[in-house]
Amino acid sequence: MRAEQHIQVRGFCNEHNSHFFVNDLENPYNQVKPFDWIRGYHVGGRSLTWGRQCYRWSDLDFEANAKDGFGVDWPIRYKDIEPWYSYVEKFVGVSGSLEGLSQLPDGDFLPPMEMNCLEQHIAGSIKSTFAERTMIIGRVANLTRGLNQRGPCQFRNACDRGCPFSGYFSSNSATLPAARATGNLTIRPDSVVAEVIYDKEKKRAIGVRIIDATTMQSEEYYAKIIFLNASTIGTTSILLNSVSDAFPDGLGNSSGQVGHNLMDHHYRVGATGNYDGFKDQYTSGRRANGIYIPRFRNLDDKSKQKDYVRGFGYQGSASRGRFEGSEKIGIELKQEAASLGDWGMWLGSWGEQLPNYDNKVTLNKEKKDKWGMPLVDIDCEFKDNEWAMRKDMMNSAAEMLDSAGLKNINTFDDTKSYPGLCIHEMGTARMGKDPKTSVLNKWNQMHEVKNVFITDGACMTSSACQNPSITYMALTARATDYAVTELSKGNL
Repeated sequence: MRAEQHIQVRGFCNEHNSHFFVNDLENPYNQVKPFDWIRGYHVGGRSLTWGRQCYRWSDLDFEANAKDGFGVDWPIRYKDIEPWYSYVEKFVGVSGSLEGLSQLPDGDFLPPMEMNCLEQHIAGSIKSTFAERTMIIGRVANLTRGLNQRGPCQFRNACDRGCPFSGYFSSNSATLPAARATGNLTIRPDSVVAEVIYDKEKKRAIGVRIIDATTMQSEEYYAKIIFLNASTIGTTSILLNSVSDAFPDGLGNSSGQVGHNLMDHHYRVGATGNYDGFKDQYTSGRRANGIYIPRFRNLDDKSKQKDYVRGFGYQGSASRGRFEGSEKIGIELKQEAASLGDWGMWLGSWGEQLPNYDNKVTLNKEKKDKWGMPLVDIDCEFKDNEWAMRKDMMNSAAEMLDSAGLKNINTFDDTKSYPGLCIHEMGTARMGKDPKTSVLNKWNQMHEVKNVFITDGACMTSSACQNPSITYMALTARATDYAVTELSKGNL
């Protein structure tokens, strides 16, 4: 694995799930600057291995670009997507608690999981010590009760292997069965999408050309509407490779924005500590979830920071350790093995990366993969705002643990946590109001090619600091409803 998946193992690829991730030797790309492209090419995609954390965005996020001047203004606001968050949550099944926080809107949740004793203690300490901070149980797409003949979660915490109980949301457990039930589903696996086919006379896309990954044969498929959701970098590479007389720089790229403003969250920074207490308590099962501390910086004038804009949130968990090896043998070894260690807590932070035109994805026409496709060049790095934010991300974590009485507090900041590693790639075909500065309109519809829609991470105009997948899903449901309505009216 270290030889064939040397990039993938930097993420969440391990001996149990390596078949869900690409062979890096067979799927090369060019890192102009260090970028960990974690990916898998299989039916179901990242929905089999995602972290399942589901947090709504608020107008704090949708208005950010307009207020501080980084990036272009989003063409939508929270009210536009709010009903679609609800639509998706009811189908997906998201467990969580209602908190009434303006920066983290509540949703339509299944019953929340429980925090353990140390987490409850730290949550109480944070509430009493820091007026603007709140620690809650994570909002996660694991079913705390059965839903639509799926689940519930068995609390095995083996989600990254693919759940045989359908205890968490994935394409294979939920959306593909729902699509199959309509009788209108065709799946074409082993397909490398080479380009979207554009008809200059009709001024519309008419289909896609694919290369069979096994036979290397080229085939074409035709449709009235095309949703391009190959994940951020995959979608961008297809757009850039879809050249024609009408679009010599890539499909719908007259603005020159396709491939630019690549973003990811920066993380692997925070603190850990031990707690001398709760010696009579231990956890039951393996909860497939942690805690969440929503953003508390730059919410208003009171929380405004002078060193950076935007903000960050925390994820983490508490657990009680067991013994870590012994030189004893026999009955003494067994007795020691049955003993318990101290409780401990780790807090890790996820921070927002600003949109920046210089962070980009381009095609390298000089280098090809085994299917004859141009390799991707990725030129992306964290800038001054992100590095300034990380200091606060680290120190604030230690501050909260210290306030709760934890000892042996250690801070950490992995400076080799490069973009891509968080696996939240966004941008490169952003939404916007002006076709001159954006690729998609408020319906995730290409400004220049009206029957092509993009609703994966490529569409994002900024990155916020919350896990983005539930927002992709809500945008997808909203765009699909719009596309079907427009098609029925004869407008597509």
